[in-house]
Parts: sequence; structure tokens; C-alpha cells
Amino acid sequence: MAAPQPQSRQSTATLSLLALGVVYGDIGTSPLYAVKETFNPDHGIPLNAANVMGGVSTIFWILMIVVSLKYVTLVLRADNRGEGGIMALLAMATGSVKKHPEWTAPLLVLGVFGASLFYGDAVLTPAISVLSAIEGLEVGTAAFKPYIVPLATGILVALFLIQKQGTGFVGLLFGPVMVLWFISLGVIGAWQIGQHPAILEALNPVHALRFVTGHGFASFVVLGSVLLAITGAEALYADVGHFGKRAVRIAWFGLAAPALVLNYFGQGALLISTPKALENPFYLSYPEWALYPMVVLATIATVIASQATISGAYSMTRQAIQLGYLPRMDIEHTSAKTFGQIYIPAVNWTLLFVVAAAVIGFGSSTRLANAYGVAVMGTMLVTTFLTFFVIRFGWGYPLWLCLLATGFFMAIDLTLFGAALLKIHEGGWFPLALGAIVFLIMATWRRGREILAERLQQDSVPLGPFMKSLLKDPPQRVEGTAVYLTATPDATPQALLHSLKHFQTLHERVVFLTIEFRDVPWVPFEERVICERLGGNCWKVRVRYGFMNRPDITRALDHCGALGLEIDAMQTSYFVSRQRVVPSAGPGGMALWRERIFAAMARNAGNVTDYFNIPTNRVVELGTRVLI
Repeated sequence: MAAPQPQSRQSTATLSLLALGVVYGDIGTSPLYAVKETFNPDHGIPLNAANVMGGVSTIFWILMIVVSLKYVTLVLRADNRGEGGIMALLAMATGSVKKHPEWTAPLLVLGVFGASLFYGDAVLTPAISVLSAIEGLEVGTAAFKPYIVPLATGILVALFLIQKQGTGFVGLLFGPVMVLWFISLGVIGAWQIGQHPAILEALNPVHALRFVTGHGFASFVVLGSVLLAITGAEALYADVGHFGKRAVRIAWFGLAAPALVLNYFGQGALLISTPKALENPFYLSYPEWALYPMVVLATIATVIASQATISGAYSMTRQAIQLGYLPRMDIEHTSAKTFGQIYIPAVNWTLLFVVAAAVIGFGSSTRLANAYGVAVMGTMLVTTFLTFFVIRFGWGYPLWLCLLATGFFMAIDLTLFGAALLKIHEGGWFPLALGAIVFLIMATWRRGREILAERLQQDSVPLGPFMKSLLKDPPQRVEGTAVYLTATPDATPQALLHSLKHFQTLHERVVFLTIEFRDVPWVPFEERVICERLGGNCWKVRVRYGFMNRPDITRALDHCGALGLEIDAMQTSYFVSRQRVVPSAGPGGMALWRERIFAAMARNAGNVTDYFNIPTNRVVELGTRVLI
């Protein structure tokens, strides 16, 4: 039994290496801009040894408290059957308060808004990361200045253009490149510390307390820049399902955290000895001969960070679709071996347009930094809030312990979020506007689907009595199997009513198929399909999926044979009702303008046959006009 041990260690080492590339790409590139923005003269805090010591100390303790304690120690425990991310946490939180239904609606609103802000992060991470890396060229010569924005834009455009090809091959390079990146951060940081070892006094939290309390209002303002050091921390939780808690923790404590701390302290040491280095303390930490190689390495590292965020946006969108917050979209699987590698064209091109607009519109990493903090801290704040409900109502911990555990982090998140909000007029409005748009889309789709279901239910015919009446004097039965897709298993599908009206026949085998998406990541095969015999060779089938499962109706129906329902795929027709939504100003609906948005989304929703992997040459689509 001891033989598998080496293999287990190898697996953990491999996963930890991959986690460095995917999980820590974003937070690993924060040294490019975090120190520079923390000591920005516009904050009104003089650049002297005491303040540099205090600023570095603040960055260190924010990293330790928010990343090491909050995320690595607490939030990573709140996984939804192995999966993380704010949508998974939202599903856990709402599931935990079933005995307290008054909390369901507020949690849904907060969770969806937190998820909406994630898309602002998905826009700003590629923009600020790549732009800050390319700005290193200015350190060498000012002649590069006019080409910074066009070059950064070109790199980002190329990155989005290759998304369709998948990230499998490039992904193999992510880990080793980021290992090299973190080693370079640590080595140069240690070298700079050796030049001015007094910077190590910043480990004392007293320096941080003086820095954040000793400069009046400016101390609060500067926190909006200090938080840039923890951007990307949410990825720790979002990607736990891909690598596991152990690998994520080993990667953080084993390399990422030590390298980041050494680099931040090294930049602080440089600023104490050479205040003029504030122009770009990251690149000026390196010897002159290493400048351009580091620009290349930084660019590659920021592309990796951007890729991880883009992939995260795809995963978030897929989860939102299957949880009912977004309409169906075309999802392409770019790997035959790995389900998680997906490509969503609509998300890709929208992100490209907005990212390019952000780079060109803001024009520098300093201006983008003003916008960045709002999206990051908004999502972190919601995560902390949802975690309270999971540990209190889901895990049953005492109230005092839950308040103590999450209240401490909530106070820090609220403080940092408030500091970030001070920069609304300097760019903070941008992620808030993006988040508001995405929130409106999600909320409108969710509510529109509820109203549509209510209208269909009102006009529906109960399935049981209808089938009993129909089978007493059945119409002509024809060969084959008819599968009627229906969202309401107890109501007669409109497609069946239309079929009987126009064709006046009934297939020899009839299946009423309902697809359910549950608020868990995965539904195992043994629990996925439920078959119920109705009589007259008619069946009611329920297929259950988690928000990480890939829907495949053809494969699900193959499992019905073991449950007594034999289906010949070549003799099966699928009947699908397609609703044409008509907005109206009647009671019980949404505002007319929101109903029009919902109708437009419903018209442009992805093809149901492609989404559920139904053979297109076996589908009969029948339209229904629904007034909402």
C-alpha cells in the first residue's frame, strides 16, 4: 500500500507547478505597478524612509491577512464539492439558508453583483498587466513612449485571436515560465534588500499602523493603491477545483508568497536609497543589462495572467448559463481530454472590444490602476459576506465564531473598498459601469425566465389527466420515439399539442424530457437520469446536471436502457418548443424596457440543439407566441 506514495507526491508537485501559472499569474504580476502606485506623489504622502517603511509594511500585512489568512486558510475550505469561485459560493450560500428564506433574495442580488464585477476584473487585468509590462521600454529610452499603447493593444488583440485554438499547448509553458518569473522577483528583491537591510524593519506591523493612520485622509486614500498588491487573490478560490487545495497552498507558501514579499521589500529598499527610482521602481531594481530581458519576461508573465483571467471569464459564463443567469451561448470545447478548456465566441469578442477600449482610453497603467481596485475589492467583499452564511448556516458554527472569523476580514474589505471608491471620478466608474451592465443582463434574464415559466404554467394543460384522456382513445401510433423537451415536467408540452393538432398522430414511444441544472458542480452518472413509466409506452425522464457538467442529451438517453427505456437513436425525433416572447405592459411583469431586453436575448440565445448535443437532423422545432 505504500507504493503509490511517490506518484502522489509527483502529482501534487505537478499540480503545484501548474497552479503557479494559472492561479498566481495575476497576483504575481502586481509588483509591476503596486509599489509605484502606493507611493504616487498625488496621494500627498512624502517619499521618505519612514513612509517607504510604512508602505512596504502595509503591503506585507495586507498580503498576509487577505491572501494567506482569508483566502488560503478560510475561504479555500468553503468549496462546493471541490469547486470554487463566486458562483459556486453563491450556490452554497443560498443552499445553506433554505430554513431562512428571507435571506435568499438578498444573497442572490449580492452574489450576482459580485459575479458581475468579476467581468470588470476580466477586462482590467489584461489591460493593466500587459500595459505595465510594456511600459518598461520607457525606462530604457523615452523614444519608445509613443509605441507603448499600440504595442500593448497589438499583443492583447493577438491573445484574443488565438483563444479559439485552445490553451492546451501554451498551458504547458505557464508553470515553468511563472517559476522563472517568481525566481527573478525573489532574487532581485533579495539583492536589493542586501543593499539596504534596514528595510526588514517593515516586518514590524507598527510601521503599517503608523502609515495608515499618521497622514490623515491621505492614509485612507493610499489604501486604494495598496490593495493593488492583492489583485488576483480571488483566483485562489476560483481555481481550487482545477488543482485542489493542497497544490494551491503549496504553490503560495512554497514560492509565490516568498518571491512577492522579497520583491516588495526590495523595491522599498531601492526607494529608500534612490527616491528617483519611483518613476518605475520595479524595472529600476534590475541591472541595466537585465532591463530588456525582464521586459520580455514580464510581457510573457502578464500574457499568462491575462490568459488565466480570460479563461476564468469563460468558466464563469458557463456556470452562469447553467444556473439560469445568462442565455445559452455557443460554447466550443477546445480539448478532447479536458472539459474545462472552453471557448465562448460572444464573450471573447466582447472582452477584446472592451479591453482594447480600456487600454486606448486610459493610456497608462497609472490611470488603469485607479479603476482596478473597485472591481477587485467589490468581488472580495461579496465573497466574505457569502462565506459567513456558509460557515454559519451550512456548517453550523457558533454565531460568535462566524462573526469573529468573517467580521475581521469584512472590516478590512470594507475599508479597502471604500478607499477604492474614492477613485470613481478617476476611472473607478469604469468597472462599476461594466458590473452594472452585466448585473442588469443577469437579473433581467433570470426574472424574465421566471415570468415566462409562470405564463407557460398558466396556459398549460396538466400532463397526467391529458395523457390519461388521450390514451383512452389514442390517435394513430407511428413508428419511432418522440422526445419532447419541456421545462415543466407536470405540464403538457406545447410541442405535443401542436403535433397532435397538425399531424393527428402519436409515436409508439413518447418521452417527456426535463433537464435540470442543480446548484452543485457535478452530478454523478448514477444520479443523473431518472425514468418514470406513465403507461401506454409513455415515459417521463429527468436528466440532472451540475453547473460544471457538460450537457449531453444523446448520451443521457443511452443510460435509459438500463432503466427499462430502450431508445434507438436512428428512430428518434426530438420536438422542441421555441417561444417567441412578446413584451407587454401588463401586471406581474418587468418594466417594458427590461422585457424588450429579455425578448432580444431570448431571440438571440444559442441553439438548444447544439447546447444539449442533440442531433440536428432529428429535431422538429415548433414555435409558440408568449405574451409577458
